[in-house]
Amino acid sequence: MHSVDREVLETASRWLSQQRAVQLYTVVATWGSSPRPPGAMLAIRDDGRLVGSVSGGCIEDDLIDRLLRDGAPSGLPECIEYGVSADEAHRFGLPCGGTMRLVRETLSSASLLPALIEAMCNGRAMRRTLDMATGHVTLTPLAEHLDGDACTFDGTRLVTTHGPTWRLLLIGAGQLTQYVANIALTLDYAVTVCDPREEYRDGWHTPGTTLVRTMPDDTVVGMRPDARMAVVALTHDPKLDDLALMEALMSPAFYVGAIGSRRNNEKRRERLALFGVTSEALARLHGPVGLYLGGRTPPEIAVSIAADLTARRHRLPVTSLMDVEAGKTLVG
Repeated sequence: MHSVDREVLETASRWLSQQRAVQLYTVVATWGSSPRPPGAMLAIRDDGRLVGSVSGGCIEDDLIDRLLRDGAPSGLPECIEYGVSADEAHRFGLPCGGTMRLVRETLSSASLLPALIEAMCNGRAMRRTLDMATGHVTLTPLAEHLDGDACTFDGTRLVTTHGPTWRLLLIGAGQLTQYVANIALTLDYAVTVCDPREEYRDGWHTPGTTLVRTMPDDTVVGMRPDARMAVVALTHDPKLDDLALMEALMSPAFYVGAIGSRRNNEKRRERLALFGVTSEALARLHGPVGLYLGGRTPPEIAVSIAADLTARRHRLPVTSLMDVEAGKTLVG
């Protein structure tokens, strides 16, 4: 499993290898209620086949009509804008007068897709820069833990970021962890799974993740958590979870969570307090972990955890399982 943009890039690269003409469209700016954010990509083959999306479908249909009517464009990249007028906004499904700006580029061997895809497959984040005046493309590896927008466009250069720029450390290599890891990979997390237990780690077979056998607290310290990293403990074993959580709660990690009932998590908070974890740090612990979705199976719990991570990553007010079990009012 992999991210949406990797699917677009891999498909476009395969089409190029088949000697097909391919256009790549990237959303670079939106105003109002546009369906897709900056950085969303769409590739269209010369016969109208497409992969990815930039809207709910109307803009895609118009781009395909243009291609089949006028033929595959060539030459330098260009900007295309939709939704300038109220009629156009309505036609292309952009409510409230929404506007979307796209950059179109004709792909070729000089687009460097194979090198970009290889880096993504190896868990490395890359920055791709397209010069609008020349069509020249450069790739730059991202420095570790680098923050910044996934897509920037100043009219002369389009800069997009590809690959995992967020990190997720999962403690425990059980069944639930496999579901969480698979979802997290599609959300562009670099996923590390830590489990020193022989009986669990030998059964771990999830491609795209990194399995480490060090003690969880040592792993947290070694990974140097920052504001783009989350730590989730999923073992139910205090000997593995507690010390790792203690280190994570004293770090800048944007999310720290632990599986278990409210009662078990209250006991965990009491134990962590005995180790000197402050009340302010303990207030950051999401336990029970995940949003309240009503699910009880491992896949459903994994969805709730991924949903909570996504909401916190975007700084949205949410209601967690911890809030529901505590009887708090729904806030978002």
